[in-house]
Amino acid sequence: MDIGVISVRYARALLKSATEQQVDDAVYQEMQLLAKSYVDVPQLRQTIDNPMLTKDSKEELLLTAVGGSPTPLTRAFLQLVLKEDRESVMQFIANSYVTLYRQQKNIIRGRLITAARVTPATEQKMRQMVESKTNGTVEFETEVNPDIVGGFILEYDTYRMDASVKAKLNNILNTLKK
Repeated sequence: MDIGVISVRYARALLKSATEQQVDDAVYQEMQLLAKSYVDVPQLRQTIDNPMLTKDSKEELLLTAVGGSPTPLTRAFLQLVLKEDRESVMQFIANSYVTLYRQQKNIIRGRLITAARVTPATEQKMRQMVESKTNGTVEFETEVNPDIVGGFILEYDTYRMDASVKAKLNNILNTLKK
């Protein structure tokens, strides 16, 4: 069976249980942390995939990766995944849960890139603008990148608005080359 199909089925079942138990927000935070742990610590995947490591050791590693003291549902879910020998797709399950949760809650990821740090008020204005255009909640991430010289780059969903000085200078340069 396909890894994507397996991971989505497990994630969908976890989301359904989490929603019924009203812990879907907490499980969302834990699955985000687990997915981030896999990215930040590449050895985690290799270790979890190691057949020589006991299930108890793998469980301890996964519990640590979700923050150490997860919800009872997450703990039981990790035990189920290990019991069913599906730990090799745990990273995909975590990512699938995050995606399904965002779809269910109409959450859009947004990113604001600026040359210098922006005030919380400016960040809030940008968030509100995106939320009004998308009719959803925005998880906003800000990033400082001095290479854009000035202005900003706003990304959300499939939209990208590049109002950076660097982009404008490049446009002028390309016009002059023609």
